[in-house]
Amino acid sequence: MILHFYIARRFLQSFLMVLAVFVAILLPIDLAEQLRQIGNADAGLGAAFQLALLNLPGGLYRMLPLFIILATLVLFLSLARTSELVVIRGSGRSALRSAMAPVMVAVLIGVLGLLVINPLVAATERQYEVSIARYQTDENRTLSVSGEGLWLRQGSAFGQTVIRASRANSDGTSLFEASFFVYDSEGQAQSRIDADTAVLTEGAWDLTGAKVWPLGRANPEAEASTHDSFSLPSTLTRDQIRDSFGDPSTVPIYELPGFIAQLRAAGFAALQHRVWLMSELANPFLLAAMVLIGASFTMRHTRFGKTGMMVLFALLLGFGMFFLRNFAQVLGETGQLPVLIAAWTPPLAAILLPLGFLLHTEDG
Repeated sequence: MILHFYIARRFLQSFLMVLAVFVAILLPIDLAEQLRQIGNADAGLGAAFQLALLNLPGGLYRMLPLFIILATLVLFLSLARTSELVVIRGSGRSALRSAMAPVMVAVLIGVLGLLVINPLVAATERQYEVSIARYQTDENRTLSVSGEGLWLRQGSAFGQTVIRASRANSDGTSLFEASFFVYDSEGQAQSRIDADTAVLTEGAWDLTGAKVWPLGRANPEAEASTHDSFSLPSTLTRDQIRDSFGDPSTVPIYELPGFIAQLRAAGFAALQHRVWLMSELANPFLLAAMVLIGASFTMRHTRFGKTGMMVLFALLLGFGMFFLRNFAQVLGETGQLPVLIAAWTPPLAAILLPLGFLLHTEDG
């Protein structure tokens, strides 16, 4: 037990050292990027530094697998150089048993990331979006989802239109039981339009079963008109609606199931958010896999030679598994793979591969 705690403490120290090195590297780079992005001479260095600090937790969180495999390499290479690894193996401990302490620490880091760091990252990324919007002139998010359905907003030089719909298709371009509230440039309500369906085309909404109330009149109901088909100009595009869902990383893990339920109730598949949720739940297993990958190539004495080659193989395999997971997520988000397979298969495969390698080297 004492040896387990010793290896776990050494692994945690290596992890914190790698984390500190990357913070020192990434923060100045991100600071320069924020200075370029805000494009506002009045904002100054202080605003750019604040944005860089808000953006840093998300970047570090996404790089956790890289930190884990680097910490594993640092740990076992240092144990090998000081011959501590020889003593550990000479005491009768197998390679797999020696790797269990850093595996457990990696799993605990993953669970801590899921329960604590994930909500923190979601909060900082939301604040980052709000802060960066002060210095940029891009349009704000055009869509939101609530228990009452979904809401869209479109604007132009002539005014704003707020849209509410009970349901929508998977990309938000076909709305059902939709209401359009039209305002002029001064914020005065001009008209309300209810429609059975609304389909987004190039530059307009095509409404069917529409009823139009002129709200600026004394008696809007008496002057209301009905139309089998009606066209309402629109500045929205399919890409704008899709992008308005935002990054699922901005939704805390505790709120994500409810947000997905709202999206699905509104008619959206919410594949991106569902894949992200499953991937976050599988993240501790991915971190454990990174420890096993690093251990399988470096739990050997440095006198055997080819240490650099073994480190290179470990990094290549670790990066390969990391990119495989990202590729599977893309396939899941596009519906080409089931969500569970897209999220869970890469971490489980990343565990079984080095586990088989370790068992092979131990038993021949």
